[in-house]
Amino acid sequence: MAEASPQGKLIEFNGASLAVMTASLRDTDPVRLADALHMMLGGMPDFFAGEPAVLDFAQLGNPPERVDWTAILSLLRRYQLQPMGVRNLAEHLHDGARRAGLALLGARDLSAESPQTVPQPQVQQTPAPAPTPEPAPVEAAAPQPAAAETPAESELAPTLIVDRPLRSGQQVYAKGGDLVLLAGMSPGSEIIADGSIHCYGPLRGRALAGARGDTTARIFSTNFGPELVSIAGVYRTFERGIPQNVAGRGAQVRLTGSDNLHTLEINPLQYD
Repeated sequence: MAEASPQGKLIEFNGASLAVMTASLRDTDPVRLADALHMMLGGMPDFFAGEPAVLDFAQLGNPPERVDWTAILSLLRRYQLQPMGVRNLAEHLHDGARRAGLALLGARDLSAESPQTVPQPQVQQTPAPAPTPEPAPVEAAAPQPAAAETPAESELAPTLIVDRPLRSGQQVYAKGGDLVLLAGMSPGSEIIADGSIHCYGPLRGRALAGARGDTTARIFSTNFGPELVSIAGVYRTFERGIPQNVAGRGAQVRLTGSDNLHTLEINPLQYD
């Protein structure tokens, strides 16, 4: 069992179109990245199963003078991730990336979002003054209740619902919210959620909740039997088998303890 570490946030994975993973790097030091990946992925050497990836440096901050591309690419390939290009990379690092065999991509290349249209400026026209009508006697209207304020759409955490079983090698990432699996998952599949994970079928693969550090996230399963579970970087593997009190039964996984020391706790679900 490992403890959560802020290093687990140095790299973040997001899905994109064309089945290409985006790896957003906030650091280029191979040693710190290795620690972060080990904490995030539980040291599973074949976690990504050969998926292609684009390295995004938009959140890097101050870029270094040079990048050890050989060490970084070797590290990512150790987890079966295949880097194919970079974007948002400082210009003085372009030559090194090219020599490492990485394509230089624009901000829109391989983007899962549709192109943004630039709004046209609106010309405000001043209407001609209308004739003033004669005032008519009216009854005083009752004051209308103020409309309830609704939170902005961007503040609403979406829930991703998957109604088909996940096969070995498939991956699902619920960005910014919870993930609900209605039909379960097979060994060798992976699910990642920034919020909590709810699995109403067999939980057989790897489940990572609270991927952005949410220590209140939980994992719920009606048929517990995963290869790995993780919440906010605190993970546990089951090479020695699933605990008998939760094996094949309803269970929940959550973090307990203080902010400085979290413990991963797995308990049977109580239906009473």
